[in-house]
Amino acid sequence: MNNLDTIKPTIILVFGATGDLAKRKLFPAFYNLYLDGRMPEKFEIVALGRAKSSDDTFRSNVSTNLTAFSRNKITSEKAYQKFASHITYLQNDIDQEESFQILKSKLDAIDLSFGERANRLFYLSIAPSFIVTISNNIKKLDLAANPEQDRIIIEKPFGYNKSSAELLNKLLSETFKEKQIYRIDHYLGKETVQNILAFRFGNSMFEPLWNRNFIDSVQITVAEEVGVEDRGSFYEGAGALRDMIQNHLMQILTMVAMEAPNSLQADEIRNRKADVLKAIRRITAEEVKHYTVRGQYDKGSIKDKQVPGYLQEKGVGANSNTETFVAMKFYLDNWRWQDVPFYVRTGKRMKEKQSSIVIQFNPVTHSTFSFGKENMMPNRLIINIQPAMDIRLQFMTKKPGLSLSLKPAEMVFDYFSCSTQSPEAYETLLLDALQGDPTLFMRSDQVEEAWDVVTTIQEAWENDKFSSLYKYEAGGWGPEAANELLARQGHAWASNTLNDVEPEEKK
Repeated sequence: MNNLDTIKPTIILVFGATGDLAKRKLFPAFYNLYLDGRMPEKFEIVALGRAKSSDDTFRSNVSTNLTAFSRNKITSEKAYQKFASHITYLQNDIDQEESFQILKSKLDAIDLSFGERANRLFYLSIAPSFIVTISNNIKKLDLAANPEQDRIIIEKPFGYNKSSAELLNKLLSETFKEKQIYRIDHYLGKETVQNILAFRFGNSMFEPLWNRNFIDSVQITVAEEVGVEDRGSFYEGAGALRDMIQNHLMQILTMVAMEAPNSLQADEIRNRKADVLKAIRRITAEEVKHYTVRGQYDKGSIKDKQVPGYLQEKGVGANSNTETFVAMKFYLDNWRWQDVPFYVRTGKRMKEKQSSIVIQFNPVTHSTFSFGKENMMPNRLIINIQPAMDIRLQFMTKKPGLSLSLKPAEMVFDYFSCSTQSPEAYETLLLDALQGDPTLFMRSDQVEEAWDVVTTIQEAWENDKFSSLYKYEAGGWGPEAANELLARQGHAWASNTLNDVEPEEKK
């Protein structure tokens, strides 16, 4: 949602600068923005961490990480050194006020060198438990006292349930105004997710069909090949419902289901997304088993490589009931979507990495081709988010030849054919934050409504009531119960491309 306006001089403060997110995503994003001429003319990145390090050592580590993780590699050491000259490292103990006194002096010195009071962008790439401590110290020393110039970015998870999210919002509001708080969900920075708005509201042929009169069902899938890797202890306190459904999938759902905004102003778009979350029908405790499926991966094979089950992962309890897979059905109680099922699923150790949206249209009222073995497939619009980035329209067409028989076909718009150097999600979101555009960031009411949607489910699972925990083999598509969830209404999980459709369906 960014524009090309000149960005004021800015100091970017990265708490947790030695962590995994910073090295894999944040510094590569700043580097790519710099190469594209998108960074402010005057900027300084202050990297904050507990460990001792010199500027030169930290810059050398950044160089190594850019080689490993950046879409643009270092092709000129001279050019990299020019970027690196904007990075300084500052040892910081989050629990010590003295560290923030030193930080204040550092900020004042940078302002003096810029010749003006710079914008300040605080990025909290740290565990959620440290957010309040940092916020309190920022407030105590007036480090973010200018609402027009100072912003704070907070990573998910934002709380661990609705009450904790409400409390965190309240505590942050004591230091920052709402317009200063940028709750980041990197899925909203992905090109294909952003394109949903353009696709829906920029094309007259689709928007009239985007409702219950023409759409039969909607599916949203975010599948991962990887397991919990070395994050077992973290995942034990999270699970797929908190880690993926409450944020990523809910935000994608709002983009698909929202009403047309009157403008592209941030609050207008966020209002429409909040409306969707409020319209989602809440599931009662007794309905949890009917509307949801939770699973946990067992040992299996991914691309011919044997992998352990969740209970064998490091940091996981021997009798853990933490879910690594969730499938569920939602309804939206509003005019546009009444009685249209929204199916969402996410899981680890799945057959392949895939994030996609499938819009399935209603069948024709009367089919002339209902005779014989025509294998009529539903018309579908498929938006692939990752790793494929494309939009596919699937429809029926006549097979070449003398007989009048049909086969499925698809038209494809492929992002990679347009640009092989599409910006990463964090580049988009960080640029928006630098420019003060909160459109793609979550507002406090959105966060709380999203938690409210899953609260009853979360409580039922934590109490181990009204639901079973199904095992599924690694390398598949989750437990059979997830297929049965859709089959009750005559639906099935759709492939995200015709290439994966079984041969008998193509005949």
